Amino acid sequence: MGSPRKDGNTGLLLREAVRGIEEEGFSVQVFDLNSMNIRPCQNCGGCNETGVCINRDDMDQIYDAIRSSDRIILASPIYFFALSAQTKLMIDRCQCFWCEKYLLRKPLAESLDGRKGLLLLVGGMMANTGVQCSEACARAFFRTISFPEHDVLSYLGIDKKGDILKHKTALEDAYDAGKRLIEI
Repeated sequence: MGSPRKDGNTGLLLREAVRGIEEEGFSVQVFDLNSMNIRPCQNCGGCNETGVCINRDDMDQIYDAIRSSDRIILASPIYFFALSAQTKLMIDRCQCFWCEKYLLRKPLAESLDGRKGLLLLVGGMMANTGVQCSEACARAFFRTISFPEHDVLSYLGIDKKGDILKHKTALEDAYDAGKRLIEI
């Protein structure tokens, strides 16, 4: 969850998607990126030959989760036509997965149930450009971590805290998307 706003629109959407998953008996681990200690990628090349980032911080928890997960939800507000800085910081630190997959030719192992993702986006502007740019970045992220498919839910014109609650279908859409995400 890449929103800095506590209990904001992005968090509310994510909560509903998680509820849809947990009601089916699955457990969900949520990472609040804004509260985590994650340094930016330094492009130091330390992961080029190992596929392992040499920086030790809270990103280690996320690496473990990515390796062991069949499903991932990436939730972010849209800022200046892009994912939030918190979200992008986490994605940039996944350079080690890119090295592992493309330089070392060791992609993450296939999953019995397949790997799928869900992208949740909320933006204040009405222009779809932010969704397109954010989705392009997220697509590269999902592909790099060997999640070949993902769905996208995006809501525009949602700016003030709590505005997502006024949307006629957003919370139900997120709940349903969570349920669909766990389908095999």
